[in-house]
Amino acid sequence: MENTVSKKCGISREEAVALMKQYLPQDNLQKHSLATEAIMRALARKLGHDEDIWGIAGLLHDLDYADTKDRMDRHGLVTAEILQERGVNSEIIEAIKSHNADNLGFTRSEAFQHAITCAECITGMIVATTLVYPDKKIASVKPKSITKRMKQKEFARSVNRDYIRECEQIGVPLPEFAVLSLEAMQGISDELGL
Repeated sequence: MENTVSKKCGISREEAVALMKQYLPQDNLQKHSLATEAIMRALARKLGHDEDIWGIAGLLHDLDYADTKDRMDRHGLVTAEILQERGVNSEIIEAIKSHNADNLGFTRSEAFQHAITCAECITGMIVATTLVYPDKKIASVKPKSITKRMKQKEFARSVNRDYIRECEQIGVPLPEFAVLSLEAMQGISDELGL
């Protein structure tokens, strides 16, 4: 199985996790990457796309963040260089660049590109929602709490709601996307520490 994943993705999940940990030593960024991977895998299953390709893209989408957080016009491009050197599937690389399309001067046009954008953004909304619950456990969170808080501009202000709503451009209504994303993150709650 791992060999098949390596061939189609150009990298195994094990190698991708090691690379993520190497470039993103911060615990919160690793958890964000794992959460994005989980949501991307769930979206791929739902939409009939390759779960490994979409998952690896989610896992590695912020690989260069530590180096580019103050240079958003480079975010995604540095990751692309790192992954090209390793022979990673170009579809993965293009999707990763697309999650920062606005800062790189191009428009998202494919399902994979919209998926990675909405998936990585909703992780912040779900974590923020979890942290206002008394027990701070993701198992307690209800999907309606996420969609309700999406309407509260002051709640999790840094989370781009328009990016989350890109789920609708791939045929997944927001309430359904909230359920899918929450369940994906609940499935890895131990890894997320939630």
